[in-house]
Amino acid sequence: MTKKHLILAINPGSTSTKAAVYEDHVELTSITLRYDEAEIEKYDSILDQKEFRANDILEFLSSHSIDCSKLDAVVGRGGLLRPIESGAYLVNENMLSDLEKPSALRHASALGGLIAHEIAKKYDIPAFICDATVTDELLDFVRISGLPEIERTSQFHCLNAKAMAKKCAAEQGISYTQGNYIVAHMGGGTTVSAHRKGRIVDTTNGVTGEGPFSPNRPGSLPAEDLIRMCFSGKYTEKEMLAKIHSNGGIKAYLGTTDMIEVTANAQNGDEKAALIINALTYQVASDICAKAAVLNCEVDGIILTGGLAYSELITSKIKERITRLGKVYVYPGEDELGALTAGVLPILKGTEKYKVY
Repeated sequence: MTKKHLILAINPGSTSTKAAVYEDHVELTSITLRYDEAEIEKYDSILDQKEFRANDILEFLSSHSIDCSKLDAVVGRGGLLRPIESGAYLVNENMLSDLEKPSALRHASALGGLIAHEIAKKYDIPAFICDATVTDELLDFVRISGLPEIERTSQFHCLNAKAMAKKCAAEQGISYTQGNYIVAHMGGGTTVSAHRKGRIVDTTNGVTGEGPFSPNRPGSLPAEDLIRMCFSGKYTEKEMLAKIHSNGGIKAYLGTTDMIEVTANAQNGDEKAALIINALTYQVASDICAKAAVLNCEVDGIILTGGLAYSELITSKIKERITRLGKVYVYPGEDELGALTAGVLPILKGTEKYKVY
């Protein structure tokens, strides 16, 4: 009988930690631990949150009679490391060092690898990350920005985007490495990526501010106007970065990031809400069409995923503009814990090798 493997998957967010235990691909138990912003703000840095978040996960597992000594591996979401190829990486000292640097600690995803290591070392088992945010498989000419001082970089929703492209390929009866896909992950931030025969050769950068606007990010902006805002004397650097990372998009226009409320208002005659929804869906469709050019318009599937994909209003408006490019698949939400597990399982079964950071 083939051995089944027990895997703990961890996905930290800014005010939450999602965790689940899988036996191979079957989820045994899961939880989303939510934290008030006031509770998080008690800590000086994201790194200071590592111990209490790890302890909360262990308490949850104990309360659900999960014997951690029987775990075969722990896998966490990858943080803002140096650029790497997609795949599963063993958490090693080089990675831990980089995850504790200020550049990585800008985002709670850094805790994925750190907490995975913290728990794994208690039980002498391996810790991994998989398909990190910094996955970089860009084509060389895609890196050219137009200014030699600035290079386009790859930071996006790789984990869910790649998992959904693989799901689409499986539904089509082909391997992910045989197809070309465009994936629009639409959540608090939105990124649009082009997948060519198993490599993600272009993407909008959700961290630096490229692509469509989203519930709380403004996306790509007119450069001259942005520069003038920065030097207007009205805003500090911190305030401008906040506009880019969390206070732009729909929040800036409508004062909320509650998309259920916004779409309901748009459908009930709120002209401003309707205008903003039309603009958002137009920008997503526009970037999808741009990524089709990267694939020479040879597209096997266009995928709409993330939290906004639950809205039929949003997905239908995007579909209206892009259906001639290829078949559109809608996979609402994200299955990042399942994707983390799926990335590590072949390594535990010996059919693939992990990568070294």
